Amino acid sequence: MQIPCLNEEATLPLVFEKMPRVIPGVDEVEFLVIDDGSSDRTVEVARQLGVRHFVHHTRNMGLGSSFRDGILAALKLGADVVVNTDGDNQYPSDRIADLVQPILQGRADIVIADRQTQTIEHFSPLKKRLQRYGSAVVNFAAGTELPDAASGFRAYSRESLIRLNPVTRFSYCMETIIQAGNKRLKIESLPIETNPKTRESRLFRSTREHVMKSAATILRAYVMYRPFALFAGVGGVLFALGLVPFVRFLLFLALTSDNGGVARHLQSLVIGSVAIIAAMLTFALGVIADLIRINRILIEDSLEQQKRERFSKVPVLDEVVDVSVGVAVLRADR
Repeated sequence: MQIPCLNEEATLPLVFEKMPRVIPGVDEVEFLVIDDGSSDRTVEVARQLGVRHFVHHTRNMGLGSSFRDGILAALKLGADVVVNTDGDNQYPSDRIADLVQPILQGRADIVIADRQTQTIEHFSPLKKRLQRYGSAVVNFAAGTELPDAASGFRAYSRESLIRLNPVTRFSYCMETIIQAGNKRLKIESLPIETNPKTRESRLFRSTREHVMKSAATILRAYVMYRPFALFAGVGGVLFALGLVPFVRFLLFLALTSDNGGVARHLQSLVIGSVAIIAAMLTFALGVIADLIRINRILIEDSLEQQKRERFSKVPVLDEVVDVSVGVAVLRADR
């Protein structure tokens, strides 16, 4: 289990209250806390709760960076399945055994809990609608059918973590779904009921900020994997808009015998030309972006092979030691 934490000394004991120590089909259960620059007793409390493995950030790096450093540490520890939950006790720890079963049974690469957001009392009607629309956009970009794309209560197989390469600092949730969908990884959903709210979210300061950052993350991830579809769509719209004034000009040319009258409509010809030139440039950008996508796929294949070689021989590990730049360093017993 990996738990990203930022000043969670009060809620971390609640997370561990029903945390399973034994799971059917799992040989060993280990806990990893990603301390994302906490200034309270989070690490001390985690040790008292039996956590032996840590990733330490000397300053706040963001949820996306915490997730990325956590999975690298988990892979180095030899994890076959990694469960991600939050330190604010939003998610029911007693459902972890159910969350990992589709992976253990070979039915899924990733399992994402469905919070059933429409039933959460402290979610405003606006937030519920935004969650639904956001999930729909992510599903369109990923080719999936997930009811709750923003849920952070997830289980990942070792193979899926080797193949995923999250890059955003804001939140990994939507980005990893889009990556997984385009890499043809199998994702399942598990309905759950969330715990009572313990505090306000620290991921964003307002709903507007959350929407803007989420939209930017989704758009960037979509462009990474389907650039030509995006640019071709925009180019097609510009081309169609450019044809309209062209047709208008041709109609005036055909129906008007007065050359002076035709000259008064030259602006249609100019506007149509600009729009069609913009369309051609957009199509060219789409071709260039698609070539970059192909190059990125080759780089990701190389990175995947490096990960397999790096994590193929797993030493017996004791603990993650503190580092100043947020990279997990593991100390092996000798």
